[in-house]
Amino acid sequence: MSGRPNRMDGLDKAAVDRAEAKDFSLGGKPMRPRDAATLILLDRSGDEVRVLMGRRHRKHAFMPGRFVFPGGRTDPADGRIPVTSGLHPDEERRLIGTGSRATAARARAVAMSAIRETYEEAGLLIGEKGTFSTTAKDWQGFAENGVCPSLSGLRYIARAITPPGRVRRFDTRFLAAWRDDVAVELPDGGPTHELEELVWLSIPEAKKTEVPLITCTILDDLEQRLKVDPELKPGAPVPFYSMRYNRFERALI
Repeated sequence: MSGRPNRMDGLDKAAVDRAEAKDFSLGGKPMRPRDAATLILLDRSGDEVRVLMGRRHRKHAFMPGRFVFPGGRTDPADGRIPVTSGLHPDEERRLIGTGSRATAARARAVAMSAIRETYEEAGLLIGEKGTFSTTAKDWQGFAENGVCPSLSGLRYIARAITPPGRVRRFDTRFLAAWRDDVAVELPDGGPTHELEELVWLSIPEAKKTEVPLITCTILDDLEQRLKVDPELKPGAPVPFYSMRYNRFERALI
C-alpha cells in the first residue's frame, strides 16, 4: 500500500483513477451502477476484533489479487428467499434509503445477497439451525446443511458507488455481522472457490494487506465506529461514498 493514499474520500477523479488502475478496467461507455453487497464478518472472541478477508485470484479481471470481503452482485430473486427473521427495522429504513428505486424488497434482496455470497465464497452460512427448503438453486447449500437464513444480526456499515469511467460499476452496500451469527462453517470453504485465501485479521492488519483503496477506507470507518459503538447498535448513520463534481466525497446517510 506504500506510495498511495490511505483513504479514498477527498481525492479528485485523476487521483482515484491512479489509485485504482490495477483494480478496475478503465474506460467503457457510461453505465448505471448495479446493486451489489458485501459482508464484513467480525470475530470478537479474542483481545481485538478480527475481520474475515479473502484474496481474489490474480487472473480475475476485477480486483485481481486483492484482499476483499465476501460479496458480489445482487440478484433480485434473493429477496424472495424465506428467512427466520428480517432486518432490524432501523437498519431496514437506512438500507431502503430514498429515491425512486428505494423499496423494502430491494433492501431485502441486497441484504440476502450478502449472506448468499458469504456462503458461496467463504463457506459460512449465516442463520439458525433448522429445517429449510427452497427451489432456488443458489440457496441449496442452506437446505443441505439445515440452516435457515436470518437477517436480524446484520448491520449497515457503508455504501459506495464505483466512480464513472470503469468497465464495471457497482452500488455496493457494506454490511457487517458477527461470527456468532454463523450457523455452519464448511471445512472446505464455499462452492465457487472465488477467494483463494481466507484469513482472519485485526483491522489494523487488514488495512496493511493488498486491499483496494475503498476497502481500506471502509475498514478505517469501521475501526472508528467500533471505538464508540463496540456492539454496532442498529440505526447508526452510514457513510456514503460517491463521485461528485470531479471529487470522491463522503456523506452521512
